[in-house]
Amino acid sequence: MQAMLIYALAALAEIGGCFAFWAWLRSGQSIWWIAPGVASLCAFAWLLTFIPAEAAGRAYAAYGGVYIVASILWLWLAEKVVPDRWDLIGAGICLVGAGVIFYAPRGV
Repeated sequence: MQAMLIYALAALAEIGGCFAFWAWLRSGQSIWWIAPGVASLCAFAWLLTFIPAEAAGRAYAAYGGVYIVASILWLWLAEKVVPDRWDLIGAGICLVGAGVIFYAPRGV
């Protein structure tokens, strides 16, 4: 459960950081959006170091599914675009894949 909280916080930090750059480059916002964006991306990287995995690559791979679900939530809640069924199906498939990677028995 702790890992899911860390992944959720990391996703929020990554999406927020990336959105800051999107706002600057694509939405015409001030260049000052970069500063909180960079801080948010640093927080994202820092948070992933707390994932209880024996290998960084595995922690990052499992995070990918969480990131996709969080991105769909961002689409809906922050950008006010309702996800369609294909968004939801794809996100669900990715989350199942992340679960397989993260929770698979190792060393068997």
